[in-house]
Amino acid sequence: MPPLLALPFPAIDPVAVAIGPLQIKWYALAYIVGLVGGWFYAKRLVSAPGLWGAVRRPTPLDIDDLIVWVALGVVLGGRIGYVLFYNLAAYLAHPAEILAIWRGGMSFHGGFLGAVLALVLFARRRGLNWYAMLDLAAVVVPIGLFFGRLANFVNGELWGRPAPDFAYAIVFPNGGPLPRHPSQLYEAFAEGLVLFLVMAIAVRRFGFRRPGLLGGIFVVGYAVARTTCEFFREPDPQLGFLFGTHVGALGGGITMGMLLCVPMLLIGAVFIVRALRGDTRPRARLAGEAAAESTEATSA
Repeated sequence: MPPLLALPFPAIDPVAVAIGPLQIKWYALAYIVGLVGGWFYAKRLVSAPGLWGAVRRPTPLDIDDLIVWVALGVVLGGRIGYVLFYNLAAYLAHPAEILAIWRGGMSFHGGFLGAVLALVLFARRRGLNWYAMLDLAAVVVPIGLFFGRLANFVNGELWGRPAPDFAYAIVFPNGGPLPRHPSQLYEAFAEGLVLFLVMAIAVRRFGFRRPGLLGGIFVVGYAVARTTCEFFREPDPQLGFLFGTHVGALGGGITMGMLLCVPMLLIGAVFIVRALRGDTRPRARLAGEAAAESTEATSA
């Protein structure tokens, strides 16, 4: 019998769509919805010239091609990141399991790095400002984060820490008998919904006129949101707590997720500072603007 202060885990089939032997699980569907939603939103943003100023904006066709690059970067980076950061010893013992993506095991931080690499390579190939392309991705990424965390909840994975006295705790099917925080829903709210609203406000306020600014805001915002939610999330069993078991205001501990957010926070802060100083704007365009202003002053 579950404890008195606990909610039953909703009986949701992990398979969203089944057509004969073909099965599409909620997790795969979350990736698809996140990518398609991000693609649609990105095309709307590149169709608004007022957001870009002097920065060269990608065309809608560029966005169509970019989605393929980003999808590969997310999947490959997410898997490689999970292998390296979370379970290297096990995969070294069974290297064939590295390719078994359908069995789960993806790292956001690895997927983030993979997507960044794909964006930089794509921008260089198309002659675009790669800081601005990172900004564009930063605005749309929370869509995928939101649906991805909901899929984690449906799958009954990445559950929270024990919370026997919390009225809305849930006993997860594979999480033992103790009621736990539904930390996947906390992350869907903080990393998905809240961060999406923050980025939507930021893009309307600043646009893409200062390349790197929106990307920096996203990275800092994600690091703060993820670190906060990690206090409620059970650490990966193969790693546990990295530095003791009672570090932090909520009696938790330092986890790998928290540790990986530290460089994100620092890099995001650097991006924000450089963008505000104008270091990331196209030099050729700046020189042209300065020359035009000088000509106008001479004519006057």
